Amino acid sequence: MYTIKETDYPMMPRERLKKLGEKYLSDQELLAILLRTGTTKTSVVELSGQILRHFETLENFRRSSVEELMEISGIGMTKAVEIRAMIELGKRIQTTERTRYGQVTGAKQFAEILMDEMSDFDQEHLVAVYLDGKNKIIKKRTIFVGTVNSASANPREILHFAVKMLAASILIAHNHPSGDPKPSDADINFTEKMSQACDLIGITFVDHLVVGQTRYFSFKEYGLLF
Repeated sequence: MYTIKETDYPMMPRERLKKLGEKYLSDQELLAILLRTGTTKTSVVELSGQILRHFETLENFRRSSVEELMEISGIGMTKAVEIRAMIELGKRIQTTERTRYGQVTGAKQFAEILMDEMSDFDQEHLVAVYLDGKNKIIKKRTIFVGTVNSASANPREILHFAVKMLAASILIAHNHPSGDPKPSDADINFTEKMSQACDLIGITFVDHLVVGQTRYFSFKEYGLLF
């Protein structure tokens, strides 16, 4: 059950967010920012409180329909539609690539994801997976499509994004359309260059995975990280 304490805020929600950051705002304040305006008789903060009390929990609020929202005094069609759009956008943000891939817990786990994803590729795809300090995925980026060689796979471009995203570590992976994940000489040379480049800028090189259709090769598991 939602209990909203009616209080006079020393600053309006927008000012508080700008000064303190969004994490310090209550659900009521965050909703007030999204609503923007109240009514002639009710402030936007009071209106957001009424909405949260009406639905009792955020889960009920998330599932509310346009019609249910419009049952609340002060919520017309426009605001109800805007709220539904905001909820839907939040759902889509939560199902982006970062949530889909979650956390890298081991070579086998991630190689299985990649094998499923790349099994139908006719060309080699080199991807870089940027990780935070807990091996949670910040971003998975396709670097290029083609054969791995020193000309097309430049560690500088890969690590540029690692620094930009403040990644703590990086995992490299590419597929072999032939289905045989045994690394080529070019794969080995590229892995050595990546390892050296990561050492220079202080980013952990987690692994280089080569995936086939049903098998994979991990440089780390074979003790071949330089």
